[in-house]
Amino acid sequence: MADVFTQAKRSEVMSRIRSRGNRDTELALAKLFRRHGITGWRRNQHVFGKPDFIFPKLHMAVFVDGCFWHACPKHATKPRNHAAFWRKKLAANQARDRKVNRTLRAADWRVVRIWEHELQKPTRCLARIRKALLQR
Repeated sequence: MADVFTQAKRSEVMSRIRSRGNRDTELALAKLFRRHGITGWRRNQHVFGKPDFIFPKLHMAVFVDGCFWHACPKHATKPRNHAAFWRKKLAANQARDRKVNRTLRAADWRVVRIWEHELQKPTRCLARIRKALLQR
């Protein structure tokens, strides 16, 4: 089906749509935390890089990265339409993730990144979180 808007108008319309984060994956991890008695975490805090969860007393930031948006090596798909745009966009996302990691670590924060697909194996995911929590 053909688009009802011109390419310029579609671009304008899409640019006004604002992201609300990866809510479903964040809620899945929050559920895991609650179910397994992991406490001390907060969401929506003002920390550089906007971590999905922080453990403020331990200076630990947890990010849940979507497989598409952060180009997961196992599950990332490469869109065929506008391939150059998406290559550049996903590369910029990865570069931003590296910068956030470096900046937080330089400020003495521990950074844990969980892939969206890892939430399907909660035991492994929880083991990584617990290990990071114990290292502080």
